[in-house]
Amino acid sequence: MPVKVPESLPARSILDAENVFLIDEQRALHQDIRPLRIAILNLMPTKIATETQLLRLLGNTPLQVEVTLLHTASHDSKNTSSEHLLQHYVSFQEVRNQSFDGLIVTGAPVEQMAFEDVDYWPELTDLLDWARTNVFASLFICWGAQAALYRYYGIQKHALAEKMFGIFPHRLNVRHERIVQGFDDEFFAPHSRHTGISREDILAEPRLLLLSESDEAGVYMVQSTDHRQVFVTGHSEYDPCTLQGEYTRDVDKGLPIAVPRNYFPGDDPAQPPRVRWRGHANLLFSNWLNYCVYQETPYELGGIPAEGNAP
Repeated sequence: MPVKVPESLPARSILDAENVFLIDEQRALHQDIRPLRIAILNLMPTKIATETQLLRLLGNTPLQVEVTLLHTASHDSKNTSSEHLLQHYVSFQEVRNQSFDGLIVTGAPVEQMAFEDVDYWPELTDLLDWARTNVFASLFICWGAQAALYRYYGIQKHALAEKMFGIFPHRLNVRHERIVQGFDDEFFAPHSRHTGISREDILAEPRLLLLSESDEAGVYMVQSTDHRQVFVTGHSEYDPCTLQGEYTRDVDKGLPIAVPRNYFPGDDPAQPPRVRWRGHANLLFSNWLNYCVYQETPYELGGIPAEGNAP
């Protein structure tokens, strides 16, 4: 089933060309089903690229999804036009009286700052608190995962000796959870971050379950024991050339940056990167939509119960 997106969204033409199943608003109105309402708080500076990445994955499922794109009103985006934001995004204040089946919070390039020093931190904490009673299931990505773990469970991030940058193998610690249904014994995912989460802190919190980790990249997937929160420290949604673009950007700026590990054949940036995480990315998002959202969310969204794991 399709993702319902506006005709004018830039991602539409790209996803149409890839045969991702999309639907326009008029056609959706004539289908006698209730689409899943998914809010995406897009904190990435490259908003259009991130929209496309997430919609591509959300569209690869048998479920109809209605997406609401959110931006922070307390932060001015320098990389996305105001016209695009006005046409396709709404602020949290505009939807705070609504309910959603699911929420996705992306990463953000602010990880080296203390959480409280981020200019939109008060707005984000307001949204995270609202999500406890107005969103059934949430998926947090990279810095979004770190921010949510800090807000909900008091788990602090820590600085890494060097940037975790590249494609890394991961293993499952738990196999019986539905969110990891069908995962391989070893699977790959991209990481691009300067901070991490301690596995000891996760294991010490009885309301959290460490699903997956990597010998090189550390904690990867964490889930709340009530199954309504999933935290992913990497970027499974990344396009094939996203890490390449980040590497080239930093090299052009003269910044100290290592070649992303396990990404280019022979670690040679002159070679095209190898994509080894696409299957995992599609399975992660389809499992989240199916098992965490669709199979569990109430039909009447006004009846969303408060999260059982709220501190």
